[in-house]
Amino acid sequence: MKYSLIGIALAAVLGGCASSPTRERLQIQDPTVLQTGFKATQSQAAGAVTPQWIATYGGIRNGAMLASVQTRLNALGDRKNNYFGDKAQCWLNAARDERASHDGWGFIEEALVQANTLTTALETSQGLSADNPELRTAAIVRPDLWQQILAAKTSPLFPQCQEAQRLTACSEVELIHAGHEAWTRDFSESQRLVDGVEKGMPAIGAALEACTPPPVAPVASPIPQKMTLQADATFRFDRGDLAGMLPTGKDKLDQLVRDLKQADDVTAIRVEGYTDRLGSDGYNRQLSAKRAETVKRYLQGGGVKTPIAARGHGKEDPVVQCNDRDRQALIDCLAPNRRVELEFARSASPTPGQPTKTQGPVQPSAQSQTQPQPQAQSQPPH
Repeated sequence: MKYSLIGIALAAVLGGCASSPTRERLQIQDPTVLQTGFKATQSQAAGAVTPQWIATYGGIRNGAMLASVQTRLNALGDRKNNYFGDKAQCWLNAARDERASHDGWGFIEEALVQANTLTTALETSQGLSADNPELRTAAIVRPDLWQQILAAKTSPLFPQCQEAQRLTACSEVELIHAGHEAWTRDFSESQRLVDGVEKGMPAIGAALEACTPPPVAPVASPIPQKMTLQADATFRFDRGDLAGMLPTGKDKLDQLVRDLKQADDVTAIRVEGYTDRLGSDGYNRQLSAKRAETVKRYLQGGGVKTPIAARGHGKEDPVVQCNDRDRQALIDCLAPNRRVELEFARSASPTPGQPTKTQGPVQPSAQSQTQPQPQAQSQPPH
């Protein structure tokens, strides 16, 4: 196979007959490709072969290599069902198409090397790259379509959507293939390939949309609207300090600390202590305030950062009324009144301290979900 400057010049002459509107629609960026006729550049910048290119591609027997790489790719089975395997297959298809049309510019060899590189990377699980190559025999066409492809590849849904990966990989190869036809000044064939890519772009978007994960069901908050700690199960008799807290009380507060660290909608906590009616008002108010303050400090000591207000109410707001004459029976009956209440304000709930103590139902906030980002994607080849 020969790669001569004469061939490039001849293609430029023939390209001069192509319609200017077609070339404009392709949005070709390379000025050497836009030159036509005998004034066209015949240089390395215009795509003339170099010794390095000959060393890489010149000795390839494209028929044998095409069959060999296709066999290796097929042998990968399910391991090829991804962006890289699909792209390798599309490179093989492009090489096969150009071989059938007796392309002698070197694109067949370049396409086969790309397919071989991707197949080897899949076989070894090393060196996989989503970058597109810079080929000697291809110019950039339709930068706007390249931007749409890049947007698809950087979508957070792309890594989990095999169909979108397949369509995107083949669109990239077809655009490079179209760039090859433009490089040979066959602008009509280049436009035909571009039209196919452009027509298939909506399918990529539809494939990504079909891969959209279902909405995540809201997770019920582990924090109730209100929690009551019975004083008799939280503190030893007549105690309200940390040393007087019972193990059962600490266990409940430890669990609350864990739940609060998981919840992201609690904006404030109100802790209120109560006693029964036995004893003086001053003593009861002091004991109830001490117990509320101890609960507050226990939560803060556990790492709760939410603002907490603590207050003692003494014998106010009794839960039960008891008239037992026997003192022990009376003490037992009044047990529900000896308590510490915790109320939790959420982002959509009234703040503790407002007049009403009965808050409406709280809707748990949905947790957001993110997908991992794809690998850094390349710009179009140039």
